[in-house]
Amino acid sequence: MKLRQFTFISMLLTAAWVSGSGVQPSPSELDDRPVGVVQVVDLNGLSDIEFGDTEDELTRRGILRSDVDACGPSLAGHDTTSPIFVDDRLVLLWLGEATRTPQGITAGMPVEEVRARYPSARKLDAPQGTYRLDGLLARRGDRAYLFLHDGRAVKKIIAGYADWAQRLFHEGHSPC
Repeated sequence: MKLRQFTFISMLLTAAWVSGSGVQPSPSELDDRPVGVVQVVDLNGLSDIEFGDTEDELTRRGILRSDVDACGPSLAGHDTTSPIFVDDRLVLLWLGEATRTPQGITAGMPVEEVRARYPSARKLDAPQGTYRLDGLLARRGDRAYLFLHDGRAVKKIIAGYADWAQRLFHEGHSPC
């Protein structure tokens, strides 16, 4: 196999992975989940975790775990949510599928729903020639939700400090 063919196949596989596969759950299916399954993250954080908390404080309270086989520290009781720390402070949460905003937005929901529930969200275009997703930044004060999407559905939600969410979008980093 030639390098050019390998590169082309790799690009196709990456594009397929980024765009997701299968049928996305409808909003009604997500709303029918048992209450204990769906967690709500607001612009302060989760119920027991706040933006600005230190790694030491979360470790002392037994919330931050580094003993699990993951790409970084994980949050006890929030298995699908990844914390992002800068200078020992929690600045962002990379949310899992079982987490929603107070307005009911979860991964898999149509982008039109985000625009309807967050009408002041600012459109962010992914850099041309990359396989990164476009975004919508719903900012309130120094906090924001960053909704990454493929033009049809939300693929990932990041919550936290607005400046760090925007920086993450422009620099293209993930928690791993």
